[in-house]
Amino acid sequence: MNPERGTRPILLVEDNPVDLDLTLRAFGRRNLTNPILVARDGQEVLDWIPRWEAGEPLPMVILLDVKLPRVNGLEVLRHLRQQPVSQHIPVVMLTSSNEERDVNMAYQHHANSYIVKPVSFDKLIEVATQIELYWCLTNHPPV
Repeated sequence: MNPERGTRPILLVEDNPVDLDLTLRAFGRRNLTNPILVARDGQEVLDWIPRWEAGEPLPMVILLDVKLPRVNGLEVLRHLRQQPVSQHIPVVMLTSSNEERDVNMAYQHHANSYIVKPVSFDKLIEVATQIELYWCLTNHPPV
């Protein structure tokens, strides 16, 4: 296993304070070794790109909401895929939107996965577990 895996962050992009708190608590229950960075709108994510280009560690995975202020999640995804530094970072859409249009657009812009946020906290813990197991431990991301 790559020793860098546990130190690379997960970038959680969520503007809803309640959803943010619940998601952070769900990951906290997992005792995840990867730090979790938070962006509260789409522009904050785009502001990371020059930092990654300057050598800051790339996230293991970006958990991206669709409905975000300033720049929506689908536009953020499109922009991430156009930048050499971020085009191969795994992006999981983690959103309350189950609209067919959003799902289709996410995959058209090369999302790696689309997960509709569960309503119960126990189910959210299960989602956090699956994200951790697959994206942080099993998957081999680009460096």
